[in-house]
Amino acid sequence: MPDRFSGQNEIYYGDDSPIAACATALAETALSLIRASGGGSIELLADCFSRPAALREAAANTIVYGWIEDDGKPVDEVLVSVYRAPKSFTGEDGIDISCHGGLAAGRAVLQTLLNHGFRQALNGEFSFRSFMNGKIDLTRAEAVMEIVSAKSDAGRGRAVTRLSGVLEREIRQINMLLLDSLTEIELLLDYSELDGVSAGDETLPGRGKVEEALARLRALEQSYRAEKLYHDGALVVIAGKPNAGKSSLFNLLLREERAIISEIPGTTRDWIEGWISVEGIPIRLADTAGLRESADLVEKLGIEKSFNLLEGADLIILTLDGIIDEKTLFREDADFSARWSKKPVLTVWNKSDIKPPPENAAGFCAVSAKTGAGLNILYKKIAGALAKTAGKAPDLSGAGLGSGRQKALIDAAISGVESALARHDEGLPADLVAPALREAVDSLGEITGEVSNADILEAMFSRFCVGK
Repeated sequence: MPDRFSGQNEIYYGDDSPIAACATALAETALSLIRASGGGSIELLADCFSRPAALREAAANTIVYGWIEDDGKPVDEVLVSVYRAPKSFTGEDGIDISCHGGLAAGRAVLQTLLNHGFRQALNGEFSFRSFMNGKIDLTRAEAVMEIVSAKSDAGRGRAVTRLSGVLEREIRQINMLLLDSLTEIELLLDYSELDGVSAGDETLPGRGKVEEALARLRALEQSYRAEKLYHDGALVVIAGKPNAGKSSLFNLLLREERAIISEIPGTTRDWIEGWISVEGIPIRLADTAGLRESADLVEKLGIEKSFNLLEGADLIILTLDGIIDEKTLFREDADFSARWSKKPVLTVWNKSDIKPPPENAAGFCAVSAKTGAGLNILYKKIAGALAKTAGKAPDLSGAGLGSGRQKALIDAAISGVESALARHDEGLPADLVAPALREAVDSLGEITGEVSNADILEAMFSRFCVGK
């Protein structure tokens, strides 16, 4: 692993110079946090601190009160949390400065640090240093950003599980199973001639371990779709004829008056959206223009946009006006379902407070967007339909994949293990079986960062927040 690799403007990831960044948003909040790390960072901060001796002598994991000063002028009253290597997030000396919130205070404190020898941290540079200093592996580093970007408590909980090391341990255990078999193969190849044993006599010693590894890899691969659902969320689109109550249903699910409601057909000319959480699943909920033939140019454009949105939907909620003739409703449902047969469609019988669905309306979800009747059942049906498309819901106590990078490498590892088993079954010699296992081992090493290169690391950490 190279010690340094270039970033933008000739600033480098991989050095140990003192860095600083805002770790919280500069906004009208009670407090802001400015984070700094690197060799000599505590000494450097002491040069612009009102109590330099107290800061220099502060023990690890203690807090020092004082003022940030610039050329003797007070900048802000602060609390400085002191961390000393190697017992810190980055493995280096570090400081967290709690200052007053707001746009001006945090910016002024950060600028003072930059004026006194710190440089602006690159995106994800604190996490990068933590990885390089052996404090976290890449699965934990990615989990940090998963927590930051989580849209629901379930998504946050899954990321916390990965941050605790569950996925890392599972990957390392699988890797050990493959390495045990690979080591035996390589010993067989090295010493077969000396012992008078043909390398073809046993081309895959420890096959049982390899098969166990494959089963566990497949379980991880199957976890990805559900993990992605709970982290990224799903697009759920409300569709139907004009005046079916789509906008009322949208407002009810969103629990706020976002969409304009009117008895005039075609009121919704464009789609609007909002985020909700249903049984831990983040949902981007969209209300669309009523689907009908129209001569109005603006309404036609809105309907075209609605169809484009439906193309990308993970789930469609077809809203039917329950007070219309039943035969018409059943035909609308059948026609719509036929058109969108490749999409999961949940049919809602709206206005059930006026007219409940008949007994032969099996599969319809009766709801009143006006009174809220049937809402809890609708929530469960939405969650069930989305979970069905993603596979088994993740077990909060088990390991699951948190990124597309991890998924791609697990797929590569599965391919390598399957190839090794197939070569063994075909009776191929051990020197052809071993490379396939080695490919799988290297792929797993890339997930945790044991096997990596500078370009991949830079691309990954550059997507992090600047203060992480």
